[in-house]
Amino acid sequence: MRTQVAIIGAGPSGLLLGALLHKAGIDHVIVERQSPDYVLGRIRAGVLEQVAVDLLDEAGVGERMHREGLPHDGFSLAFDGGHHRVDLHALTGKRVMVYGQTEVTRDLMDARTSAGLTTVYSAENVAIQGFDGSRPTLSYRHAGADHEIQADFIVGCDGFHGIARASVPTSAIETFEKVYPFGWLGVLADVPPVHEELIYANHSRGFALCSMRSKTRVRYYVQCSLDDHVEDWTDGRFFAELRRRLPESDAARLIEGPSIEKSIAPLRSFVAEPMRFGRLFLAGDAAHIVPPTGAKGLNLAASDVGILSRALAEHYRGSAVGLDTYSQRALSRIWKAERFSWWFTSLMHRFPETGEFGRKMQRAELDYLVNSEAAMKAMAENYVGLPLDA
Repeated sequence: MRTQVAIIGAGPSGLLLGALLHKAGIDHVIVERQSPDYVLGRIRAGVLEQVAVDLLDEAGVGERMHREGLPHDGFSLAFDGGHHRVDLHALTGKRVMVYGQTEVTRDLMDARTSAGLTTVYSAENVAIQGFDGSRPTLSYRHAGADHEIQADFIVGCDGFHGIARASVPTSAIETFEKVYPFGWLGVLADVPPVHEELIYANHSRGFALCSMRSKTRVRYYVQCSLDDHVEDWTDGRFFAELRRRLPESDAARLIEGPSIEKSIAPLRSFVAEPMRFGRLFLAGDAAHIVPPTGAKGLNLAASDVGILSRALAEHYRGSAVGLDTYSQRALSRIWKAERFSWWFTSLMHRFPETGEFGRKMQRAELDYLVNSEAAMKAMAENYVGLPLDA
């Protein structure tokens, strides 16, 4: 098979890249090692920046998002038993969209099917050859037969554990990583949200987040030990712990319900540099991971493929500038988002080594933040997302 761009990974970044390339008239194929049901079953992010919303609109898949998504003009910081609202729209003129990653993925899948575009699911033994030369190939096994795709370029949108980054010689890549000493225990339940906007809570027992996917489905989290096991957390225990970490007014409004998904996620910050290796490009989680506190994971993946899709379109119009500067442009935005996510995580969580002095510093920073318009504006600018070329 011959194509212009071979994409590894049919998660939201690979699918969005495919949709943007299709709009630009660029031939491409997506190869995914999992089944469609598995891809749709991943429970992930739910807050979209304006940049991500604009890219989904550009790809022609934003109709259901605008119809069913929840535009939010702000969120709340909770500490010392009180609420402090961050008015995103007043501070920046922008808002965010609450719309689950599962729904984004479904919309992209449906559009891809309607357009008759090629996606190979359940591919085995995926491998990349020749990306440091002029004729890269992507090989895989599917339905008992071996296949090979010859492409102009290969893009790895296959996640943190994918084959794309692993195919790069260690001498050609540099990685930066911070692993956090706690996890997030998350519960998905079909109950009304406790509050009309997200609540980020700093509490002596640990961080908590009250998020939502819709007006009838919530995603709640509590900071937990990495030694915890999901099976030890009954729904009753989870909601009791969440209630303890919220202000009394929210705890009184909290409606409990049976979980339809429950999991513990470790937290890490990770960046790989560069993001181009000859004719191989990395995008999304294949190149970087952020702790979920700042809601940047899916949004960074979207901005990566937004930059890359335009660079590929420029290439096929005769200019190499976009591809030559892709890594630099993407990493500039990535490191700013990494900084914000690290800062917000450090501000809101309990670290084993924090101690009394560290807790006093957290409290002082929170107090300064909510009483300084300049500090609130800086936080809001980062939360709604910096411009694509920031």
